[in-house]
Amino acid sequence: MNTNQKTAVVTGSGSGIGLAVAEAFVRDGFNVVLNGRNRDKLDNAAALIGKPDQLSIITGDITNPEVANQIVNKTVEHFGQIDTLVNNAGTFSMKPFTEYTIEELDVFLGYLRGTFVLTQSVVRQMQKKGNGGSIINIGTILATNGVHGLPSSAPIASKGGVMALTKNLSVELASDNIRINAVALGVVPTSLYGELSDEQLNALNDMQPLGRYGKAKDIADAVLYLANATWMTGVILPVDGGVDAGGDGAYHGAKKESIDTN
Repeated sequence: MNTNQKTAVVTGSGSGIGLAVAEAFVRDGFNVVLNGRNRDKLDNAAALIGKPDQLSIITGDITNPEVANQIVNKTVEHFGQIDTLVNNAGTFSMKPFTEYTIEELDVFLGYLRGTFVLTQSVVRQMQKKGNGGSIINIGTILATNGVHGLPSSAPIASKGGVMALTKNLSVELASDNIRINAVALGVVPTSLYGELSDEQLNALNDMQPLGRYGKAKDIADAVLYLANATWMTGVILPVDGGVDAGGDGAYHGAKKESIDTN
């Protein structure tokens, strides 16, 4: 354990994008705290990353407000401080607007609440240390660009809140040198999408102006860039193969199933 290294907390880091982000930070010399609900997935992620001296695991569901303080307290106890927070944990599903239930909406908004509360706890710690810091939220281009054929109003309401929080906090916390940015991702099929056929993957490629769907590493590269870009705050960075620039694209064939990133 090296308490002189910078420390990043990455939620939902047991697999997929969160795991790729954690790997990128470790390669860049950060200590990294892996967080998620499933201890087995986190243990497997830690084994894949290696570098046990740079890793710590804190199991817990961020939709539970008590978990926020646990993450902060245990991270500070183990590594001394928090320099970067990546709010990655979330869940997603697609269905017509009128078919979402209140219970489903509450699940999605629980992740907005969890992001809010964990960010509060981390900001308090950053302000106490007085060294500034970086917070990166994982959003989606769907929060600012509705796409025909991809009905997902309930999860996008939650992600829209996260992205609005990014803009507002970036101004409020600038005097503390705490930078708040977001990555607005496009289609990044991970194992959480389930098994996709070659035909489905080719269709996803055809939707992208750059000719291919996104990979977890694409998002991780952008997150690491924002963490180290010390004169950037309030930025919502599209990482989507050019879909945002191209408008509606062709998301009509997207797979309609729940996708959990915790």
